[in-house]
Amino acid sequence: MVNERLILDHKKLQLTIKRLCYQLIENHGDFSNSVILGLQPRGVFMADRIHKELESILKRKVLLGRLDVTFFRDDFRRRANPLIPNATSIDFTIENKRVILIDDVLYTGRTIRSGLDAMLAYGRPADVELMVLVDRRYSRHLPVEANYIGTQVDSISEERVRVEWKEADGKDQIILYTPEQ
Repeated sequence: MVNERLILDHKKLQLTIKRLCYQLIENHGDFSNSVILGLQPRGVFMADRIHKELESILKRKVLLGRLDVTFFRDDFRRRANPLIPNATSIDFTIENKRVILIDDVLYTGRTIRSGLDAMLAYGRPADVELMVLVDRRYSRHLPVEANYIGTQVDSISEERVRVEWKEADGKDQIILYTPEQ
């Protein structure tokens, strides 16, 4: 039997997205020198939501890109199955821009490190901040810390966090669960 606990439902997830947007606006103003980069595959769902909400609040265009980190990962050669990369879509330079890197779950920090490496192909940013929907504290392999956090979850290594997005999974929610052995 799988042990599951609901962390955020649809309504609380929407409120969290809105709160994170207002935190961004406090630090980035009108976004005239800021860009958003969503990390593939699952961070792009959050980046899309943040982007849409920011444009609605600010009534202006905000630059949004999607960044694939597949071949920048430190474990990509260790996998038994061939990796299938996702598309990178960045049609602007990040040179001297303030970049907000977005992912859904911060766990070991390795995906974020990969994102930092991959991002440099598009210029040298003036500043990089990290936004995550879920911060799984106490589990870092690398010294990575988010600037903007939707919610924090204290979990043991056997537990997993599943972020479900309406666009991909049919509903919005965050579940903490223990997979069947």
